[in-house]
Amino acid sequence: MDTFVLSIIFIEAFLALWLLKNSGVMDSVNRVVATYGLIILAFYLRTLCFDYQTLDYQDFLSKWVEYYRVNGGVKAFSAPLGNYNIPYMYFLCLFSYLPVNDLYLIKLLSICFDVLLAYSVMMLVGLVRDNNNLKLASFFTVLLLPTVFLNGSLWAQCDSIYAALALLGLWLALDDRPIPSVLCFTLSFGFKLQAVFILPIMAVLLFTKKYKLWHLALFPAFYIALVIPAVIMGKPFVETLTLYASQTGSIGSGLNYNSPSIFALFRYVQDEAAASTAGIIAAFAFMFAVLGLCFVKRKAMGDKQIIIAAALLSLGIPFLLPHMHDRYFFLADVMTVVLAFIYFPWAIPVAVLTQFASILGYHAYLKMRWLLTMNYGAIALILVLLALVSLFVKELFLPQLKLEKNK
Repeated sequence: MDTFVLSIIFIEAFLALWLLKNSGVMDSVNRVVATYGLIILAFYLRTLCFDYQTLDYQDFLSKWVEYYRVNGGVKAFSAPLGNYNIPYMYFLCLFSYLPVNDLYLIKLLSICFDVLLAYSVMMLVGLVRDNNNLKLASFFTVLLLPTVFLNGSLWAQCDSIYAALALLGLWLALDDRPIPSVLCFTLSFGFKLQAVFILPIMAVLLFTKKYKLWHLALFPAFYIALVIPAVIMGKPFVETLTLYASQTGSIGSGLNYNSPSIFALFRYVQDEAAASTAGIIAAFAFMFAVLGLCFVKRKAMGDKQIIIAAALLSLGIPFLLPHMHDRYFFLADVMTVVLAFIYFPWAIPVAVLTQFASILGYHAYLKMRWLLTMNYGAIALILVLLALVSLFVKELFLPQLKLEKNK
């Protein structure tokens, strides 16, 4: 590992320290000592994984970077390369110019967003709980969360990028900064299609007057701006703008890919096409049910209720959809950590069960064998969904029932 890589690691560690210092949570000697110690631990553990290569890196990411390197970088950007969206390919193209191991660069990019993801969680928790111990604990829980740690540092995946941007978007909206919020949601979607699991929360933000209608119109404008550099580099405009539509087939036709979705409960399905259609209908029905309830009870929707709705969407939609992969519950992993600290300590099992379900899929890919069959993960997520639905209903209806009783 050369000096350049070590320098970037130190810069990212400093970023984590700077964000914590400026958020005001390092207000005692004990918290300062804990912060320095945990930052060193989090980054040291990540460096231990830097040389590990998965098949995803060997078969795809490394070959994409090499293609740009051999074919002139920007000059080759117009080629139909890879199945990731344009913003991530910008980075891979940039990496092709650097005399540094691209494996390290890919992982360093994800680690930077690990830090921003942890910060976003801390800020969301801080909207509801004015407790520096809880906020600091939430930051390091995310930074050391197994699926977050493994995703970027070991697997060289980029799920922390879209997740961090989505959660930043949610926090900024709740903090009454709608324009940067929409920008973050747009960037999240721009990096990865899986952002759609949480994007319906933008409708809730509209219902609750965190957004005005014209704010939503910024989404397509920001997205077009995001892909314009690719068009300048030779990509066809329409094809670039509709890239996700052409990539939907790349997720595979199987009902389940080591995912703890509802389809993990069924070993044999005679009519997979019908089952797939049923799952899609169920996911849309679930989404509209959550949005409908939010609209009806919009006057009772505060920050806490909006966060629960976001968690429900990020968990329930991929749980019901077909063709889900092992990493598609990444947003749910993090959103349930937010709830664990907002409702500390009784909601901790919600985050633990979600993490358990996801880690089964990670184990299946990284070790090429099951720790437990994925139906155990699906059962765990059913319990989590039941808990979240109960919590959501309680938050929306119990205050009104108490008010009516007092009258």
